[in-house]
Amino acid sequence: MSTLAPLRLLREPWNASEGNQSNATAGAGSAWCHGLDIPNELFLTLGLVSLVENLLVVAAILNNRNLHSPMYYFICCLAVSDMLVSVSNLVETLFMLLMEHGVLVIRASIVRHMNNVIDMLICSSVVSSLSFLGVIAVDRYITIFYALRYHSIMTLQRAVVTMVSVWLASTISSTVFITYYHNNAILLCLIGFFLFMLVLMLVLYIHMFALARHHLCSISSQQKQPTVYRSSSLKGAVTLTILLGVFFICWGPFFFHLILIVTCPTNPFCTCFFSYFNLFLILIICNSVVDPLIYAFRSQELRRTLREVVLCSW
Repeated sequence: MSTLAPLRLLREPWNASEGNQSNATAGAGSAWCHGLDIPNELFLTLGLVSLVENLLVVAAILNNRNLHSPMYYFICCLAVSDMLVSVSNLVETLFMLLMEHGVLVIRASIVRHMNNVIDMLICSSVVSSLSFLGVIAVDRYITIFYALRYHSIMTLQRAVVTMVSVWLASTISSTVFITYYHNNAILLCLIGFFLFMLVLMLVLYIHMFALARHHLCSISSQQKQPTVYRSSSLKGAVTLTILLGVFFICWGPFFFHLILIVTCPTNPFCTCFFSYFNLFLILIICNSVVDPLIYAFRSQELRRTLREVVLCSW
């Protein structure tokens, strides 16, 4: 993607001159420094799949009163955040294809304004997606460790305040980022936010898994069924690995890209890493495709509602 690249401001470090970047790239000299050519059609396809998936999740939650609870509201907000990524990607890619084929001619000033709007939308969706992943982890933690008090702790009013706060903070932070993107302090804030969410999810999910493992150990020792215990523990470990693994694989390269921009903008190897920026964007879009499979479609009630929504639509 070239003309209307999403988050183009982060594609290459702004604190390195063009000459230094080209020399660094030439100094690296290896074939892998040329980056990866990803066709626009792939961005379109993934964006459409993600959009359809997350639209189904939102429709199912809105149509089923049994799903009108804080947990599913948070999942719905995560789906909306992922939809923003998909819509931004689809609109941008369509404009690029139309411009490349000469169907659409737009003045440079309008293109810049469109870039700013799309970048702001994507930044907001990135921050909100990470935030709601953390909120879902906290909600699950309260469900397990404070099961009897869950409804008094996570009231509908508090859930609404949480959702509004996340969207408001995401909008403000994206505006600040677009305005002061050249400041390393902004990048450090984004990196710190990602690391905070990674540590938060890691601590909460491992603690939840440890509690489940302890309960299963107690049950298996009383019933003397170690096979059942090992099977359940393995299933819990696999679920935990999937949750954290998908999060790290999809978001890690993009934020590592930000770290390199701050720490080594002119280093040849860092410059080579920058050339794979489009791949990191693909991973973020893939995360929008995978999120419904992890957080929504595992619910039997939601799957049943999805079937009803799909059948009614036909």
